[in-house]
Amino acid sequence: MSSNKETFGKTLGFVVVVCLVCAALVSVSAVKLKPLQTANKLLDQQTKILEAAGLLELGTKDGIVATYEKFVVAKMIDLDTGKFIEGDAASFDERRDARDVTKSIKPANDIAGINRRANSSVVYLVRNGAGTIDSVILPIVGSGLWDLMYGFIGLEVDLNTVKSVVYSDHKETPGLGAEVLNPKWKALWPGKKMFDQQNAIAIKIVKGGAKKDDIHGVDALSGATLTSVGVEKTLHFWLGEEGYGPFINNFRDGGLN
Repeated sequence: MSSNKETFGKTLGFVVVVCLVCAALVSVSAVKLKPLQTANKLLDQQTKILEAAGLLELGTKDGIVATYEKFVVAKMIDLDTGKFIEGDAASFDERRDARDVTKSIKPANDIAGINRRANSSVVYLVRNGAGTIDSVILPIVGSGLWDLMYGFIGLEVDLNTVKSVVYSDHKETPGLGAEVLNPKWKALWPGKKMFDQQNAIAIKIVKGGAKKDDIHGVDALSGATLTSVGVEKTLHFWLGEEGYGPFINNFRDGGLN
């Protein structure tokens, strides 16, 4: 009997030691890998911003970073007033602030299905070779079929004409909602107008396909009605008064230069 107890005790001790060693290894790995994960996340963000600005050139990591640092300036804004504010744009985390009730609001008209909206945001001002701002990149987030989808709107300096709509993070169905990443669908956006002549939001996703002369219409994603509706509602929310509307009103028609 004592022999069995001794064997059980040794086995239990061995298991405990193995668990402690494995936990230590996982902790050490997580700590050591965090800087690399942070750097990769930043590089992906910079890549998507350059794509939204029409400046993405295939190349090395250093090439993307250099292009971003040369042409892009990130600035914090207060979403309620649309004015620039002091703040560290590099460390700003929209998802973190949106979860903090002291740094976010619950939208009165939450058509994007985000639940809470951070009080602040980052806008990316993109300058050309002459140093003049020629496009603005606005981060967006809204519900798709399965979860929130994160992306960027690239607008020309009139804050109306689309340069690109780029999604960077989503959980949509491959071959359906995930077609937001399809280059053919993204190619439909450049030149479209977000607002009509009365400055009302006019962009729409058209089931069955938009007419060629429709400057506000973009083809819906085939077989992905709910994702398409989500994209349209996301754009209408973020272009509206509870999104970037105040910022757009402040700087519309080249007011940033």
